[in-house]
Amino acid sequence: MFLREPVVTAPPARRLSAAFLAISVSCLVITGCGDRTVPPETKKKTVAAPDISWPMTRGGPALSGTVATIIPRYPVTAWTFAAPGGVSAEAAIYKGRVYIGTGKGTVHCLSADSGKEIWHFDTKDAISGAPAVAGTTVFVPSNDGRLYALNTETGAEVWRFTIEDKISSGAVLIKNPAGPEDWILLNGYDGTTRVLNAADGKIVWSYKTDDFVNGSPAVVDGRFLVFGGCDAQLHVVNLKDGTLVHKIPTNAQIPASIATFGTMAFCGNYANQTVAFDVPGGKVAWTYEDRALPFFSSPAVNAKLVLIGSRDKNLHAIHRESGEVAWKFKTGGRVEGSPIVFNDGVVFGSADGRLYAASLDTGAELWQLDLGEPLVASPAFGAHQIIVSGEKGTVFAIRSRPGPKS
Repeated sequence: MFLREPVVTAPPARRLSAAFLAISVSCLVITGCGDRTVPPETKKKTVAAPDISWPMTRGGPALSGTVATIIPRYPVTAWTFAAPGGVSAEAAIYKGRVYIGTGKGTVHCLSADSGKEIWHFDTKDAISGAPAVAGTTVFVPSNDGRLYALNTETGAEVWRFTIEDKISSGAVLIKNPAGPEDWILLNGYDGTTRVLNAADGKIVWSYKTDDFVNGSPAVVDGRFLVFGGCDAQLHVVNLKDGTLVHKIPTNAQIPASIATFGTMAFCGNYANQTVAFDVPGGKVAWTYEDRALPFFSSPAVNAKLVLIGSRDKNLHAIHRESGEVAWKFKTGGRVEGSPIVFNDGVVFGSADGRLYAASLDTGAELWQLDLGEPLVASPAFGAHQIIVSGEKGTVFAIRSRPGPKS
């Protein structure tokens, strides 16, 4: 059980460094188609989080939005970084560094420990998709129609890949299922999915749809690449060569990325529905409907629940197997960023400026942090902290401060 404390309001960015030292902590504009802290029981010892990375959108190729650790306890803002321009892009966190793109078209490489900028690189338009990192290269999508491959140490450009429309979603990195190469899975607003060789950006194969695509592609069962778009269909493509396996129709456009679990895929749509798909079977497994407001968030999925934010200001928890509602959590603003599922709770942001944590079993509030600006970007977790960015451009690092001794 968690005990309740008053809401803790984060101080402005310009005052945070002094406040942080005093505390001595040790430890999306989505493109359309067309602190109340609650500590755990003090008798239980806090388990240290493993060293987890978040190298790409939603944490990995399944786009499930899950991490195998407990949520941060006694959450505090460890550092902030003031980016020029709003941030709707999810962060990537890898080997002690945080990569964040802004509405001004700049990607910033920050120290995960302190938030200090290491380097930055300017593109020609807004960045709304998450960077992706592998080895010594970070891949940055931009609405200028380019995917930039940058050196992680210096920010120097290694190569770029260009299309004739914007790239509004994050790239996904995998190994070639039939070879040693690294592949980049990339969706473009031109309606085309492409697989690129990560070493040089050359096209391995491409697959064309009939409308815009905003979300990132996901990998199911190591065999299929799946994604939805403004043509209101889930596309299931052979991962090895890009040949169509089947299309599964829905009732409206799919504005965000798909999430997966096992051989199932899940998404929200403009028909105010969350839809579950049997990918190998090529059919809809169930459809969840609530109010007449769309689901703009990408879901997060674990063995029991599908969790998805809505413009109705709620986070919805849906039973994964049946599609029936488990619980809803009401906030003061739209929930357009995607949640993160931990072993013992879910963390998500809201346009009301608060970052929330809730119990997976009941949806009861565990804690909240008032960060002072709308949270549209999806949170990410790595280097023992949550990274979430605000609409005004502030990047927040949220960590656990030590709890009372048992």
